[in-house]
Amino acid sequence: MQYIITAYDGTDEKAPERRLTAREEHLKSVERRFKLGEHLYGTAILDENGNMIGSMMVVDYPSREEMDKWLKDEPYIVGNVWQKIEIQPCRVAPIFMELYK
Repeated sequence: MQYIITAYDGTDEKAPERRLTAREEHLKSVERRFKLGEHLYGTAILDENGNMIGSMMVVDYPSREEMDKWLKDEPYIVGNVWQKIEIQPCRVAPIFMELYK
């Protein structure tokens, strides 16, 4: 099942520092899961000044439970970077999925 995850960082003054601290582990995790076909696409959400304030990801897991299992270990969650998370089921158009074959 595919999901759109929209996650917003905290807005306190330490939020950018928490993001930078967890960023390397987050990117390693994304790379590993991309190779497994679990993470299809992701991007940082920027404010009007170009600062990272959140993330958007499209993921593909066999079930919501499997996705939730990943989220428990996601470095941006463990590192208290993401403060507000929205998860919506989605269906990526077949033409885009051709990229992953």
